[in-house]
Amino acid sequence: MVEIESLSVSYNSHVALSDVSLRVGPGEFVLVSGPSGCGKSTLALALAGLIPQAVPAQLYGRVVVDGLDTQGAPVHALARKVGIVFQNPATQLFNVTVEEEVGFAPRNIGLSAAEVKARVDEALEAVGIPHLRGRKLRALSGGEQQRVAIASVLSLRPRVLVLDEPTAHLDWRGVEQLLAALERLRREHGVTVILIEHRLAAVAQAATRVVLMDRGRIVADGAPGAILSDRSLLAMLGLRYPWCDVGRRVDPVGPAPRPHGDEPLVALRGVSAGYGKHRVLDGLDLALYPGQFVALVGENGAGKSTVARVLADIVQAERGKVEWHPSLRRLPVGRRVGLLFQNPLNQLVCDYVEEEVAYGPANYGVDADLTSLFAAADLTELRRSRTQNLSAGQQQRTALAAALALRPRLLILDEPTMGQDWAHLSRLMDYLTQLNDNGQAILLITHDDRLVCRYARRIVRMAAGRIVADGAVPATAPVVGPMEMAYVRM
Repeated sequence: MVEIESLSVSYNSHVALSDVSLRVGPGEFVLVSGPSGCGKSTLALALAGLIPQAVPAQLYGRVVVDGLDTQGAPVHALARKVGIVFQNPATQLFNVTVEEEVGFAPRNIGLSAAEVKARVDEALEAVGIPHLRGRKLRALSGGEQQRVAIASVLSLRPRVLVLDEPTAHLDWRGVEQLLAALERLRREHGVTVILIEHRLAAVAQAATRVVLMDRGRIVADGAPGAILSDRSLLAMLGLRYPWCDVGRRVDPVGPAPRPHGDEPLVALRGVSAGYGKHRVLDGLDLALYPGQFVALVGENGAGKSTVARVLADIVQAERGKVEWHPSLRRLPVGRRVGLLFQNPLNQLVCDYVEEEVAYGPANYGVDADLTSLFAAADLTELRRSRTQNLSAGQQQRTALAAALALRPRLLILDEPTMGQDWAHLSRLMDYLTQLNDNGQAILLITHDDRLVCRYARRIVRMAAGRIVADGAVPATAPVVGPMEMAYVRM
């Protein structure tokens, strides 16, 4: 089904893949993982024929998918054999509504209107979003866009399905629906699944085979039970051990701790906001205090990212007020709020990493310790690299370093796990914890319960545009234990 022989890929002088050989049979579910920047996404692009036919890169070796050589076969022919879902769903969505997007490919290969409708219905149902059929894409959350991107690929019914971090923006219900859909495609249609992922616990049980990569090479290939039980290997690659109980929802218990007598850093009072006619926040009340580390959680579409955008003054409140502490009202928005977007490409504006991180401080006349930031984000060796040549995880860390360089009073991280292996993520979060200990307020938006339990001190849960629970992180959270804490610090 898939044959890769001695594949090497370079972007100018940067070698992304080096002599990779891999064979995948029909109906296999292959989980591919490895540290950020190890070449996983390049492998995905090569499998789809986008390298070298659309993405400029030097390719040596051979990639054959269902009998088609990806270097010579027309892209439209490859698209019917292999479907790809990118890390950033927004990069492959270009229609106006969900239904138009999911039906676009079936219509363009000449299927009848009845068959197009049937495939749209099936794909939307598979990923759990039939209720979004008529919604505009620009009004969707990141997780909802991710599901639309997956549905648009499923509607073509490709023989091989390549997904690059498809769970990065999904809540647990979305992950379960996705895995059920993939299992059904494998069982009923013999579809081969190649899934690239850092969240090993989310998909480990569905995989029939695991491939681990490092520095452009395959370093392990075998049964999930054998590969994923090798703690020393996972620790060496900076990958998180897939412990049990990760799917249990963590809810707040008791009142959230906050500095006694302090006024809020910022408060949303009765805020309603949305996009066009679609209202996302509905009379929301939320106060954040100096020095707090708050996790904002909830299912896809609950309104979490909209809260971040309102706080950053990107989306205006239709009703209600955003009240900042009097001492901060004269500060520019960029000094009050540092926001890491779900998609780092939305906020990278400079050609090189060093320029990007230094850009804000230069504009605002802020003294910044760039050396420490580069070290914390593991960007020291990449500081003179072009941002467009970085992996998604490296771009994410560059965007975060740029936001931190302005020393904002409130730092907002919107799904910071995309593209990040656990070693890089925990190193960065440990650095943020040090900043938090020194008074930095942090709002973490995530579906990763282990991240919440390890770092946050307060949990705010949203549903349908409102706060439904608010309190302290449980002292005996089920997803983090002393063994895992020892493991992630190895």
